[in-house]
Amino acid sequence: MNILLDALNWLAVPAHWMGESGILVRATEHLGLTLLIVALAALIALPLGTWIGHTGRGRWLVSATGAARAVPTLGVLTLAGLWLGIGLAAPTLALLVLAIPPLLSATYSGIASTPSATVDAARAIGLTEKQVLAQVEAPHAAGLVAAGVRSATLQVIATTTLAAYTANYGLGRFLYEGLKTRDYAEMIGGAIIVVALALATDALLALVARRLRARTHSFSDNEDNSLKESL
Repeated sequence: MNILLDALNWLAVPAHWMGESGILVRATEHLGLTLLIVALAALIALPLGTWIGHTGRGRWLVSATGAARAVPTLGVLTLAGLWLGIGLAAPTLALLVLAIPPLLSATYSGIASTPSATVDAARAIGLTEKQVLAQVEAPHAAGLVAAGVRSATLQVIATTTLAAYTANYGLGRFLYEGLKTRDYAEMIGGAIIVVALALATDALLALVARRLRARTHSFSDNEDNSLKESL
């Protein structure tokens, strides 16, 4: 209890929030790296998951990347650090390994779960494969993709603290510096900020996912009705 109070007192010191190594700068670095990792993972996972879900080919890739979740991120970071050296390259690679599987799985599941009757009806009225994908499957998958983005983002926010392992970057620096100097108030203070960021981000992404799911259900009903009328 005393340690928690010490951490709150540490957070209450204005000097800890300002400067090049202050909380505000570290939090900005942390969020910036998180956004970069999720964006890079999305560039890889969304097109690949869409292709697998639409064509049914390469499903083994989803299983293979899912198995990558069992790989310890710290172990990947250590190996990447030995290979790439000090800097942000190693944590970027390690965090990509963490972020790609939930995005790939969610995208594949969303596309593949589109009712086959709806897809067949869309093709029957003359829609091309690109149109089926864009107008039928992608809107249907939006809710699951949003859930995948939410899952990946939260995992990356929590794990980006490891970036301080090979680089003086992000909120993880407070944890490593606190451990090194035995300043446990600084360690717990940094952890509290990470938790607060994760909770705030989760609330925001949950709202977005809820709205997308509502739109998806509404779109699916409208699309089914329009396809039935066309047939």
